[in-house]
Amino acid sequence: MNAQMQLLNQINQILNAQFLPVGKTTVSLTMLFYVAILFLALVIITGRLKVWFEKELLSRTPIEPGLRSAAGSLLRSILLFVGFIVILQTAGVDLSALTVVAGALGLGVSFGLQGLFSNLVSGIIIVLEGPFKVGDRVEFDGTVGSVMKVSLRTTTIVTNDNVAIIVPNSELIKGKVTNWSCNETDARHCVRFSFPVPADPRIDPELVSEALLSVARAHPGVLSEPQPDVVLQELSDKSNSYILRVYTHDYLSKPSSLRSEINKGVHKAFSQKKIAFAASDKS
Repeated sequence: MNAQMQLLNQINQILNAQFLPVGKTTVSLTMLFYVAILFLALVIITGRLKVWFEKELLSRTPIEPGLRSAAGSLLRSILLFVGFIVILQTAGVDLSALTVVAGALGLGVSFGLQGLFSNLVSGIIIVLEGPFKVGDRVEFDGTVGSVMKVSLRTTTIVTNDNVAIIVPNSELIKGKVTNWSCNETDARHCVRFSFPVPADPRIDPELVSEALLSVARAHPGVLSEPQPDVVLQELSDKSNSYILRVYTHDYLSKPSSLRSEINKGVHKAFSQKKIAFAASDKS
């Protein structure tokens, strides 16, 4: 019995041994375990609260998904910061010592965390200004794809090959981003595709335009609103250059399939209406 008591006393002495001074407070293993367990619980609780806040509360509002995610992340960050301060206070830590830590953090931010804070600020700008949103078709730095996720630090773009490109928000703010999407009355996203068609200049342009529009209107993946249209881009004695412009939201991830089907339709329509394609000029 005495041996067990001695062992317990030794364990108690080890756990309560004060070895790390923080300001006017000296930290012990018991305090570290206390802070670690409460902080772990805080992380779990705030994570679940973030999910509830986004999916149960904000999902009932017209707020965009990107803004919901950003608001949830911001709420969780605030709760983690405030909760950690409360945990330290209940553990008896002298918070005046945190001024030294804050100074060290400020120095670290000025040197090593500039990129992180730049991305965070850029993410807030993207969410608030809304140059694009989840589901939009965008082009950035030669990459074309659909926006899958907008967070405070990065934006994820999925290409036609189903490859996820994670772009820092600061790069999107500094670079040129082309948003190919449009908004319909049903709030679904659509993209406009353009198909160049060279035709014999001797053919009446009205006949060519009507043939191209008939192909677009007959395709099930082409939207009737916004309406497809035809632009006569260039006239010459060798070739008239037409552009068939169509809108779709069914072919966002497979534009090459739509291009192939439209081209086949144009070839068939031209054959039926005796419209000749322009001969290629290789001189």
